[in-house]
Amino acid sequence: MAKEKDFYIGNEQLTIESCEDYLLHRPLLKITEEAKQRIQHCRDFLDSKLGSAQKPIYGVTTGFGSLWKHSVSAEQLTTLQENLVKSHSCSTGEEVKPDIIRLMLLLKAHALQYGHSGVQVATVERILDMLNHDVLPIVYDRGSLGASGDLAPLANLFLPLIGEGEVRYKGEKRCAKEVFNELGLETIKLRSKEGLALLNGTQFMSSHGVYALIKAKRLATVADNLAALSLDAFYGLTAPFSDQLHTIRPHKGQLTVARHLRQLLEGSELQQQPKEQVQDPYSFRCVPQVHGASRDAFDYAKKVVEIEINSVTDNPTVFPEDDLVVSGGNFHGQPLAITYDFFAIALAELGNISERRVAQLILGLRGLPEFLVANPGLNSGFMIPQYAAASMVSKNKMYCFSAASDSIVSSNGQEDHVSMGANAATKLLPIIDNLERIFAIELLNAAQALEFRRPLKTSPYLEDMMKAYRTKVPKVEEDVVMYKQIEASLDFVLHYDFK
Repeated sequence: MAKEKDFYIGNEQLTIESCEDYLLHRPLLKITEEAKQRIQHCRDFLDSKLGSAQKPIYGVTTGFGSLWKHSVSAEQLTTLQENLVKSHSCSTGEEVKPDIIRLMLLLKAHALQYGHSGVQVATVERILDMLNHDVLPIVYDRGSLGASGDLAPLANLFLPLIGEGEVRYKGEKRCAKEVFNELGLETIKLRSKEGLALLNGTQFMSSHGVYALIKAKRLATVADNLAALSLDAFYGLTAPFSDQLHTIRPHKGQLTVARHLRQLLEGSELQQQPKEQVQDPYSFRCVPQVHGASRDAFDYAKKVVEIEINSVTDNPTVFPEDDLVVSGGNFHGQPLAITYDFFAIALAELGNISERRVAQLILGLRGLPEFLVANPGLNSGFMIPQYAAASMVSKNKMYCFSAASDSIVSSNGQEDHVSMGANAATKLLPIIDNLERIFAIELLNAAQALEFRRPLKTSPYLEDMMKAYRTKVPKVEEDVVMYKQIEASLDFVLHYDFK
């Protein structure tokens, strides 16, 4: 693909937006001279420290975890680091998505450029080479406890640096060393501390969070669009979205959603019709409060994740200016684990209220036929899509179990409290997948319900959306094979430019 302008590691802090921009355009990655100097200065300090150290340095001249009591000679330092990468490459399960692999590499390179990890400049450059050539290590989604960093998946991620493991290159799964040779890339001879610097860290957890936040931003917009369409098709009221109501309870998300709904429904003929009811069910009336709370949770998660992706999270941490090497716990994923549990709830709630709107639309209320079909009885109509949505809503509730509240002792008692942040991170993805499908079902139902309001029209914006939707998903007159309708609706949800 054509490369955009160069993207310099070490130039500025990363944001969710800059990460998204990288994934969309994949510019050529380079490292600034200032970052190279920081990395080299730290490496030189660590080499000097090794020559004069009177005491063992954890993970540098000792074994790892509960094996910290075992000293390692200077001649064995490279072997120690390579053995670490090999022995810890225990991720298993399903392959991690390519975009998340790209983020893992990007975030690790960014963390190493701060100059507190003791790596070689060549090591960071080789990580960028993998990204620039789109050589993506094979990593699996299970195996990290989210403390001592994401050891297992990060080990798989960096096996290629030492000529081990497998990668995906040009769509094929291949031996990493073979691809490196083909591209003229040299493997890295790890020096003291380097294996630990690569494996310690929260980049597996963080990358999942970045990816989920990119998705969540769009899904919040989709949720509002579908709620507006459902409300108009249900003959609902816009009075609950008035600015006066929300300025006296001014949660940011609530205000944003109320204003967005009014904008989406502006000019609707259906809103100009007299209504018998004085209020609507909560799934319509309380959209600003529910969608808004999820938006506020997304904002909080974004704040936490952006701090994390601009942090140094390996161990031990090197401070050349202070003549200090500290064995600490910045790898512990608790800040992310707790946040992702919260994030999961906020995502799941968007699906929860969406399914309730679907249920209201098929009940045969407000002049709509039961199950949204003209001849119910002979036709089951839209009875079972609601079942499917309810099934996925229930499954998402299961994913809202708190991962952070669990801990299992590891490393023979040395690592006696772990965050389970990787489990909190990976469950965000099936929630999002279910949410997209729940939205597809709501759109399917809302569009069908709107047909029974014709010739009245909804707002110009929503009519344009409906026009585009009907080129993909036709109105149902008699019973049809419904899964095809849902899949076509899902494709629309995934690709339409919602405002």
